[in-house]
Amino acid sequence: MKTIVLAGMPGSGKTTVGKILSDSLKADFVDIDSEIERLENKTINEIFALLGEKYFRDLEAQIINRTFKNENLVMSLGGGAFENKNTSNFLLANSNVIYLKTSPKTIFERIKKCSNRPLLNKNFTIEHLNNMLQNRKKNYELAHFTIITDNKIENEVAAEILKCVNLK
Repeated sequence: MKTIVLAGMPGSGKTTVGKILSDSLKADFVDIDSEIERLENKTINEIFALLGEKYFRDLEAQIINRTFKNENLVMSLGGGAFENKNTSNFLLANSNVIYLKTSPKTIFERIKKCSNRPLLNKNFTIEHLNNMLQNRKKNYELAHFTIITDNKIENEVAAEILKCVNLK
């Protein structure tokens, strides 16, 4: 199985769907944000606050490259990881990239109680989410497949992804 990479906004379901896919496919799973937190021994919020977004984004790109394998892997990216052109070009050339497309309203409902979203902590509104999405949309839409996640449970999204990549 060629590696599956999940891209999309925070709250689109990348981690949850990624775990379902990896279990279903008996593949390894890596959540890039969790891997960063483990390696740095800091939360994403702490990294942003102490070291800045540039440090985080550079580290994110390094960890994606270091943990990537061409097969038997499901990778969940951080919401902004696909903004890095080198990263997105590499992943598009070497894996099946799936964009989990989610409306700002759905994202807001899913993550309104979360406090571990550094780019959303200060200005967490549907309007702000919409602005973030508009800025990132052109890159997300480069993905090989787009799955709309609104009004779907995670297992439905995972099943759609498997059909897209011809695995079920």
